[in-house]
Formats: sequence, structure tokens, C-alpha cells
Amino acid sequence: MHKVVKAIKMSFASKLKTVGAQTLAPAAFYGAVGIIFLVLLPLADFPPHIGLIGILSLVTAYSILKKRAWALWLVGILFAVATTLSLYTLYVIAFTNWIVSASMIVYAVLTWIITLYMILKRKPQ
Repeated sequence: MHKVVKAIKMSFASKLKTVGAQTLAPAAFYGAVGIIFLVLLPLADFPPHIGLIGILSLVTAYSILKKRAWALWLVGILFAVATTLSLYTLYVIAFTNWIVSASMIVYAVLTWIITLYMILKRKPQ
């Protein structure tokens, strides 16, 4: 069993060496967002949209790392979802909770930057 885990770690490490920072940054962002949303799920009384955004973010991170053709579609979907969630949350709490407001602004801005980067980086077909 230990040899299997070691082989998986070696395989993953060798794949990360072939992936550049240009690919790793968006994948890391969506992976981190997915983990954060899934961690926040029980703290927010299990709203289904938080779980779906978390899962979709993790799938997007995987698709970016594996350079799947549908990664850009998922990035576009998450762009719309993140923008809607951020603006709605900012509207509802109206900056009464500064930590949530700041995190929603950062989340929206980073999503916009990563989406723009992914669109500009794509290869013409």
C-alpha cells in the first residue's frame, strides 16, 4: 500500500513539473475556492448553492490542470455564478459585515481576472 501511495505522489509531482505557472495559478485559485466553499458549507447551514459552487470549482481546477477542452466553459459558468453570488451578497448585507464584504469583493475581482486571463490565454481553433 505504501508503494502505491508513493507512486501516486511521484506521478503527481512529475505532472506538476510539466505544468507551468500560467496553468497552475488558475487551477490553484479554483481549487482553493472549491475547498473554501466546501469548508464553509456546514458553517452556513448547508445551503446547496455553496456546495455546488465548491464542487464546480474543484471540477474546473481539475479540467484546467488536465487541459480539457471544456475548462473554458466551466470558467465562464463560474464567472457568471461568482459575479451573481458576490453582487447579491454585497446587496443583501450592504457592507454591514466588513469581512464578508471584503471577501466577496476579492472573490469577484479574482474571478474576473482569472476569467480574462483564461480567455486571453486560450489557443485559437
